[in-house]
Amino acid sequence: MTALTLSTAAAPGLRADAIVIGVAKGAKGPIVAPGAEAVDKAYDGRLAAVLETLGASGAEGEVTKLPAPAGFKAPLVLAVGLGTEPAKDAGFDPEALRKAAGSAARTLTGAKKAVFVLPVTDAADLGAVAEGVVLGAYSFDAYKHNGDDTRSKNGKAPLAEAALLGGKPRDAAHKAALLRAAAVGEELNRARDLINMPPNDLDPEAFAALAQTAAKEHGIKVQVLDEKALAKGGYGGILGVGAGSASAPRLVKLSYTSSKAKKTLAFVGKGITYDSGGISLKPAGHNETMKCDMSGAAAVFAAVVAAARLGLEVNVTGWLALAENMPSGSATRPGDVLRMYSGKTVEVLNTDAEGRLVLADALWAASAEKPDAIVDVATLTGAMMLALGSRTFGIMANDDAFRSTLHEAAEEVGEPAWPMPLPEHLRKGMDSTVADIANMGERMGGGLVAGLFLREFVGEGITWAHLDIAGPAFNEGGPFGYTPKGGTGTAVRTLVRLAELTASGDLG
Repeated sequence: MTALTLSTAAAPGLRADAIVIGVAKGAKGPIVAPGAEAVDKAYDGRLAAVLETLGASGAEGEVTKLPAPAGFKAPLVLAVGLGTEPAKDAGFDPEALRKAAGSAARTLTGAKKAVFVLPVTDAADLGAVAEGVVLGAYSFDAYKHNGDDTRSKNGKAPLAEAALLGGKPRDAAHKAALLRAAAVGEELNRARDLINMPPNDLDPEAFAALAQTAAKEHGIKVQVLDEKALAKGGYGGILGVGAGSASAPRLVKLSYTSSKAKKTLAFVGKGITYDSGGISLKPAGHNETMKCDMSGAAAVFAAVVAAARLGLEVNVTGWLALAENMPSGSATRPGDVLRMYSGKTVEVLNTDAEGRLVLADALWAASAEKPDAIVDVATLTGAMMLALGSRTFGIMANDDAFRSTLHEAAEEVGEPAWPMPLPEHLRKGMDSTVADIANMGERMGGGLVAGLFLREFVGEGITWAHLDIAGPAFNEGGPFGYTPKGGTGTAVRTLVRLAELTASGDLG
């Protein structure tokens, strides 16, 4: 992870590989953002004009390199776009700072140290810059090598150190913002690592073992149900999905408790470590990224560990419903009926609608503990991608106020999300002639149908929300801002923010 430090020194006198400044899109051309006055002065106040000559406009994500002036101890100035200049007396949006810092960190791959002098007015701005640096510097190189038998970095290492200017090293709020950014960023990157791991190395058993190791390190209680315990407990959904694989399923329970907690949250994550579709096999072209179908479980895992590292005054329980969905002679067939942990029976009409089956068992298990709220996270439906695209996740809930709280939390931390309905008329499409409910309903509105199915397995009177992260969980395009190609860690920050709001008594 990139080391984060606070400095009050002037940028020109700091030894580094680069100095990062902000540039905004002004009415008449690029303008140098606050914080970089000393750098601008070294260019005789003409830095904006120089940048414009080099083609810079200040647009979001734009990066421009230029040689540092004489006398600087860094050889390079890197100007990163912040987007449109804010109104007078208004600061830059924290997400703009986060994205700019991320773009700079990605560009500075291979650098040992960079100095960031982006416009920071308070602890929130400082935290956004720090978080952007940690997330933007991420790379997944565990499986790259230099042509020999040892695993090593193939190419340049991520930015090693970032010195942030504009903060106050002795200010409690600023120090806390830096620590929070490091904890959340590192755990989100842990989720990215899990999502990017190939499925031959991350089966349910391996995932459970990694969770146990992290739990021990951070004082989190962990319980793992293997296939025998699942069978004894009657977890028909998880067992049914995993029946076709040589890798047996697991249900992992992570429990972080605080002696000062007044409320308890339960997070439930879909953890399909590889999804072939089962007997309802996915067509060619749809299998290549299905290692990411455990992104929900990765997000839940990371969020619980982050809550523990931050010492939040709220109890957080994470449920990881882990299985591999494969076709074989022992696999669940379309037409089979599964008896779920809740006792309800489900007619399986499509084995590729498997995520809702493992979640159903975990939701009922979470409900048994009567938490104040449950949030499940899943790469659940292609329908949600069709509705919201590849960068926005959908939020459904059985409580409008809670759905709004989650939406606001997501937007606050920079995770695009949108509230979605649970239309009652779609429930009838899941009626079955042989079981209590079918795992498929109407094709149109399929993402909403999945949400209605999950609602059936939430305990009575418990506030619940469902995050369908199918779109933004895995970035198949090029990197942007602080988002890399591959696993993104979507929903980690939303869950952590919800835990913080609950700890502070703002959940309601």
